Parts: sequence; structure tokens; C-alpha cells
Amino acid sequence: MSSNKFPYDIHPIEESETQEVNKNFLGRYDYIRVGPKNYFLINNYKNDAANIYNMPLRPDDIFVASFPRSGTTWTQELVWLLASDLDYSKAAAIPLQARYTFLEFSMYLSKEILNAVKNENAGKEDQLKILDILSAPGSQLAAQMSSPRFLKTHLPMSLLPPTLLDSTKVLYVARNPLDVAVSYYHLNKLYKLSNYIGDFKSFWELFIKNMVNWAPYFEHLKEAWQLRHHPNMLFLFYEELSKDLPATVQRVADFLGKKITSDQLTQLCSHLSFENFKNNPSVNQDELKTLGMLSEKESFIRNGKSGGWRDYFDEDMTREAQLWIDNNLQNTDMRFPSMQ
Repeated sequence: MSSNKFPYDIHPIEESETQEVNKNFLGRYDYIRVGPKNYFLINNYKNDAANIYNMPLRPDDIFVASFPRSGTTWTQELVWLLASDLDYSKAAAIPLQARYTFLEFSMYLSKEILNAVKNENAGKEDQLKILDILSAPGSQLAAQMSSPRFLKTHLPMSLLPPTLLDSTKVLYVARNPLDVAVSYYHLNKLYKLSNYIGDFKSFWELFIKNMVNWAPYFEHLKEAWQLRHHPNMLFLFYEELSKDLPATVQRVADFLGKKITSDQLTQLCSHLSFENFKNNPSVNQDELKTLGMLSEKESFIRNGKSGGWRDYFDEDMTREAQLWIDNNLQNTDMRFPSMQ
């Protein structure tokens, strides 16, 4: 399509950055920087970048957006159930990953990786079908979805369709960056596609140098924060979900225009409670486990608590982190509900 243009510059990362990333990540990718904020992404993203940016939207689309490990999965399940009239049996029968299209996930599956995973699953028809879906461009999968569509993305608002909020509802969830960094570190150890072998301190250095996928973290959040007053945007903090789940569920229900009784609210909060959520196979990416794409040593849903970062940061790292946060929040009124 001739009008399918992408307005941003895309260029490879520096050779020195590649070497630094490859010291700790055995999953070998070519990385790029995108746009004026220099978002750090896998090179394959550019194959679908213009299609995602220009994707036709539908008025009943619902997007759940976030920087990774900010409470995305929790928010997805909450949103899907409210929008689907609390159909728990359907939620249990269909994995969350099949209920949402993850727009840019296919960037992880280069031809080499795809062939390796296919060989590992040779003869397993069900697994190969899942792999075909995961490796298809997100824009293509979204076009094939029936309405209402549920779409997940970690892309910042500037890389999504510019008319997104004109007709489409977006829920953006943010989380204390220190807890995000810890959770993201574990996720990169879990995903064999990333295969992170370094320690947390090394990961933290890459995180604040904007050398992990979807970074820079603060630019990502600020883009959504600036749009938080738009009637089609709901900006949530993970800490709000943690501290007062019923009140946050009610906010989401109101945003989606859904009525919920007090009994239904109690039942939904029980379903979303950490213990139940951790033991819910529908949200734990079990389909990636069956493909052999996840390590057995880590779990997708980990401990769900706020403030767990304290177990990972020494005094010097904590000071460095506070300075980094202060510098990035200097010209914004964004504040995290709790840094505890």
C-alpha cells in the first residue's frame, strides 16, 4: 500500500553496544534504534513497523499497553473478563495469549530461531500450529481477528497508529521501575529466546543505558502519561492494582462501560488474587513451555509483590537508581504511588 509509510528513522545500534549486550545475552539478535526517542528493538520489528503504525482500527478494539513486566498479564485478564461479561469458562479454555494478539511478538522469531524451534517440535502438529501463529506478523493476525479485538503491545504510543485514541480504548499500566527491572531480569532468564546469563547488576546497567527491548523506560511512560486525560485512555499503576484491587477493578469496569455487582466484584478479585493467578495455566504461557521456549528454572508469573527490588539493589545501586529516577521525573508531574 503506497500510503503505508512509517514516519521514523530506524538505524542499527552501535557495534560497542552490540558487544555489551552479547556479553550477557546468548540469544543473538540484531538490534535497532527507532525514532527520536531511540527505542531499542529487535531488527525484525521493522518488517511490521509500518503495518502496525498504519493498521486499520475498529471502534470496539481494546489495547492493553505497557513497558514489559509492569502488570500487563494481570491487566489483560482483568480487561478481557470485564469486556467479555465475566466468561470464566471461556477464559479457562482459551489461553490468554490466544485471546489477545501481541502485536510485535514475531520480532523475536527470526528465520534461524523459527527453524530451530520447528526442528525441536518436529512431528508435533499442535505445537507447530501454535508456532505458526506466534511467528505471523502481529498486524496480519490482528486483521484476521473477529471483533471485539483484544490487542497487547509493549510499543510506546508514538509507534502505534496516530489515530489510536480517536475511537479505540487503551489501558496503559505502569510500575515502579526498580520492580520492573527485577522482573524483567527474571523474564530474560526465563525466555530461551533471550537466554540472559549475566547477573542482576549487569542487567540493571543495560536497563538504565536503554539497551533492553522497548527501552527507554521513562520515555515510554511519559508518552502515555501525557495522554492520560484523554477519555479513551486509562492510565493505571501496578501499585494501585496491588494496594486496592476492588477499587481499580471498578475503575476499569467504569472505563469499559460495564456494570459489575458487588458479588461479581468479589469473585473477580478472587480470580485475580496472586495465588489464584499464579496457578492459572491460562495466563502462564504454558503454550511456550510446550514449545520448549521457556526455561524450567524460572516461572512467568513470579511473586507479584511491590518493593521486591530491595532484595537486589545494594546501596550504590539504590543511590544510582534514585538519581536516575529524579533526573527523569524532573520535568514531569508523574509520580509513582509508592516506591516501597
